[in-house]
Amino acid sequence: MVIQFQSAAAAQLYNDWKRLVRLHNVHRAKLIRRRLDDLRAVPNLEIMRTLPGRCHELRGNRALHLSIDLDGPYRLILYPAHNPIPLKSDGGLDWTKVTAVTVKEVEDTHE
Repeated sequence: MVIQFQSAAAAQLYNDWKRLVRLHNVHRAKLIRRRLDDLRAVPNLEIMRTLPGRCHELRGNRALHLSIDLDGPYRLILYPAHNPIPLKSDGGLDWTKVTAVTVKEVEDTHE
């Protein structure tokens, strides 16, 4: 799968181990890297359902965004990098056709 980032600065952060550890911590930085490696390794988003991290869709004002568990309440937030976004006939995201994502942020989604 193709992974994009919201900005060049975000791409630098996620690819700079020392900065990632300073911003988060060693444990969370390892989980972020592991989830990004998983995303790179799969041909489409559907396979992420079978891997650790509980990849799932968000609802409400975050519809069509995806969340992958890290540690505690922290999640890696991303969204399909397709225009138009592949949808099923019922309006839900067609995970089998999502082959590129944009990483938005790491955040506590319960705040």
